[in-house]
Amino acid sequence: MLKQRIGFIGAGQMATALGQGFVKAGLVAAENLLAADPLSGARQRFAQVTGGRTTQDNTEVAAASDVLFLAVKPQQMAEVAAQLRGKITAEKLVVSIAAGIRLAALAEQLGAAVRLVRVMPNTPCLVGQGACGFCLGQRATAEDAELVRELLGAVGLAFCVDEKLLDAVTGLSGSGPAFVYLMIEALSDGGVRMGLPRNIAAALAAQTVRGAAEMVVRTGEHPGVLKDRVTSPGGTTIAGLQALESGGLRAALMAAVETATRRSVELGK
Repeated sequence: MLKQRIGFIGAGQMATALGQGFVKAGLVAAENLLAADPLSGARQRFAQVTGGRTTQDNTEVAAASDVLFLAVKPQQMAEVAAQLRGKITAEKLVVSIAAGIRLAALAEQLGAAVRLVRVMPNTPCLVGQGACGFCLGQRATAEDAELVRELLGAVGLAFCVDEKLLDAVTGLSGSGPAFVYLMIEALSDGGVRMGLPRNIAAALAAQTVRGAAEMVVRTGEHPGVLKDRVTSPGGTTIAGLQALESGGLRAALMAAVETATRRSVELGK
């Protein structure tokens, strides 16, 4: 179990999911979690779900934490940083999960001496199946990277990348859940069109996506190899795949990731 005290500025859904994941994985004791939020409902839910303590005072959390997660909306970051500037010592690690705010901007707002890590999580972190990317600030150490990887690993997968690639992480795994939800909805609609009851079609579609994804993760094999194993000559699957290729599904998904990535770049300027 880690001995570091973990603090959150912001006690919303993502902060609560991370705190819950840390405790469930046995990485952090509940008494070593502390979160600040102006909303009483958010504080109550964080305390109920994680067992951690809460406060309204951001500076209290900063003073009491060894690792400080900035889990606020991007438009709130300047105000929060102004409160924290000069109150974060070099011994503390600051981890930002605010979308679009780059390390240089964070360093300018918080102070150049602060050890920083920037994280792009995604919403499946809420169910322990996240896909996260993170990058290190200039003063962050290899030990900081391993600590962040271990913490994020409690709620899914985490990969250390250069900051210039974090926009691509945003376009793929940050926006990707919405693309997959659309696919599940479309598969379900197809089942209904062919006569299945809606509840059964939706359950089958969701479980099919879950199972296929788990096959890729567990086997480590290329998706194309797994696809070919389902596809017999002249069978139903190859007929369906031809329809997908004719409809441009592959190109559309690639374009979706590219477009979301470019938008992330725009928002970060």
